[in-house]
Amino acid sequence: VMGADGSISTDYGWDDVSGEAQQFVGMSREDARTAIVSWFDTNGLLDNVRDYSHSVGHSYRSHVPIEPWLSDQWYVAVTDDRLRGAALRAQDPGQTPDLPADVTPRADTAGDGAMTFYPERYARTYHSWHEGIRDWCISRQLWWGHQIPVWVRTVEVASATEAVANAMAGAAVDEARNVASSWVEAGAAHLARKVTETELEEAVCVPPEPTLRRLEGRTQDWTEAQLIEALEADGYSRDPDVLDTWFSSGLWPMSTMGWPWPEDYPETVGLLEAFNPTSVLMTAREIITLWVSRMTMFNRYFMDGQLAFDDVFIHAMIQDGHGQKMSKSLGNGVDPRDIIHTHGADAMRFTLVQMTTDTQDVRMPVDMICPHTEEAFVPEFQTSPAGHLVAAPIQSSPSDPDKKMVSAFGVATGVATPTAEMPLARNTSSKFDLGRNFANKVWNATRFALGRISTEQASSEPVNLADATFADHWIIARLSQTLETIDRALASYQFNVYADTLYDFIWRDVGDRYLEAIKPTIDTNPAQQAVLGTVLDSVLRILHPVCPFVTESLWPHVSGVRFAEVEGLTLPPSELVAGAAWPSIAEGTVDLGVIDTFERADRLIGAIRALRSERNLKPKQQITLHVPGPIAELIEASGGAIETLAGVGEVQDVAAGRPAVASPLAFEGSEVLVSGLVDELDLDAERARLTKIIDAKVGQIENFEKRLANPGYVNNAKPELVQETRDQLEVAKSDLQAAETAMSSLA
Repeated sequence: VMGADGSISTDYGWDDVSGEAQQFVGMSREDARTAIVSWFDTNGLLDNVRDYSHSVGHSYRSHVPIEPWLSDQWYVAVTDDRLRGAALRAQDPGQTPDLPADVTPRADTAGDGAMTFYPERYARTYHSWHEGIRDWCISRQLWWGHQIPVWVRTVEVASATEAVANAMAGAAVDEARNVASSWVEAGAAHLARKVTETELEEAVCVPPEPTLRRLEGRTQDWTEAQLIEALEADGYSRDPDVLDTWFSSGLWPMSTMGWPWPEDYPETVGLLEAFNPTSVLMTAREIITLWVSRMTMFNRYFMDGQLAFDDVFIHAMIQDGHGQKMSKSLGNGVDPRDIIHTHGADAMRFTLVQMTTDTQDVRMPVDMICPHTEEAFVPEFQTSPAGHLVAAPIQSSPSDPDKKMVSAFGVATGVATPTAEMPLARNTSSKFDLGRNFANKVWNATRFALGRISTEQASSEPVNLADATFADHWIIARLSQTLETIDRALASYQFNVYADTLYDFIWRDVGDRYLEAIKPTIDTNPAQQAVLGTVLDSVLRILHPVCPFVTESLWPHVSGVRFAEVEGLTLPPSELVAGAAWPSIAEGTVDLGVIDTFERADRLIGAIRALRSERNLKPKQQITLHVPGPIAELIEASGGAIETLAGVGEVQDVAAGRPAVASPLAFEGSEVLVSGLVDELDLDAERARLTKIIDAKVGQIENFEKRLANPGYVNNAKPELVQETRDQLEVAKSDLQAAETAMSSLA
């Protein structure tokens, strides 16, 4: 009973308007509701009035109630096997259940079974959507968008052309029929349907001119403009609806590259062949059904079965610290420009990559920056009328409560307006601190390392790792291991693993361990300087995708000090790191066993450093180690790394005699004596330290034994995990024995 403007109308299927009903025609729906209640009351038909609370949806932009109105809409028959079936057949059969019975089985057709989802669980979301899909309404009643290319007219049944009349003979009301007519011969699609017993509606869909010019079998060589002119002259008018956004978006992989006829747009020639299909689509889970589905169906339909992309990566959604989706209306998001201002572009990029896990959602607590002091602080929160936790519209400066600022939520809701005295506060997040610290570490470590490379001693002879120092061999081995890990991670779209692996290698291995280990020798060892140069070069290459600005800034400086290669490590020169090849290490170049040796050495270094810290020993004060044979072999194999990083001045064989004053240290089940810590051993302090170690080892042993006594763990856990627990138990027992032996020696 309502028209498009929301008023009571007789033009939309209501043809039995009585005299009493006529008084409401033309009223707005709001006035009509009130008038009808009054009419019921006047005529004794109103039984009672009571309050009734219910939820009414409102438009996000206009803030007025959203009310349904029945109208004609255009649909696409996506349930057709050429669309729905093609989308289902595209999936990797290893990720999905069997195809529905009404779908044509997979064949050798291009694109069948070639689309893979990461993480795999989203393949089921895609599959389930197409199992129950319904025909798609593509009409939208908006003031913007691509207008539907359909021209419509209503005619009396008696006035219908012979072709239309024959096609509609016996058709049920509202049943659409394709009609063979002069419009079809001209290259357009022609449909007709009965509206009433005396009227029928005809619709003609006009293809774009580039398509029209290439249609075969037309009896008239009309252009698009000529065809439209003829339609309008014959009483047709264009449907005012526009296409659904996702209909236009579904054509994106093709239309952006000149499809269907690139020669009409010379700048697009060759793009479709070069970039469709592409390798991967990265998107969010909520548009798997809206966009991934439509792009797949359209691409396969129009491109002879070809997929638009082979892999679909679904990234996690970032929420605020309260688990709410970030949105402008809540003011709980962060502006990338603000993060670049406070932390830098690379810090933001690295942090976001590190947060890209295979979970559904990740949280990012949102802080605020005081515009008066540039100080970051946790804002005061309140609950919005819709139940969301939001930053209060007006905030106080953490340093001066009298100074006020406006939050993004205050601006979004119109509750508060920024002024010179009360400016807008920017949002930020402490999550990006890690990225900023990492970028700074890369910058500072690289600049420090560059200062230790001298081209005056340069030799262009390649460095053979067999002749290199232990530290040099180890860092190249770790580079090889890192490359293997990040290549696997990138291949499976595990970007957080990629970022974490880079962080561990660059910060811990290169920055903290390698640069420290080579300090005593780097200045006088040209071969070691060459290795350091290749390491820096490799670091910038593998880090560039997540820190492009820092790496590109450092690249000319690192390239400028390169004077020799490492045999087996391929690093082709490049003017820009953006165009540099990925590092490649030939098989057999490194002995990965040096990594285990270094890790053992690192554990010994950590134990010695902890002991030095307990004794408040100055960094430059040298100590002496008295060790058994196996530990002596480890120290010798480490090539001076233990002496350098643990401040060891001398290593002696404990079998030659125990020192009068020494602190025992348990390591790998052996007793290591450390002398030079103090002039006179503080026995009470040493007993206390050993007691603490014994108690810790006893606790570890009990925990490991309890775990191994559990049949559920032993039978169900991975065998390598169970074996690791057994190995840890044996080490703990050996360490306990060594600590108890050391304690007894103090009696």
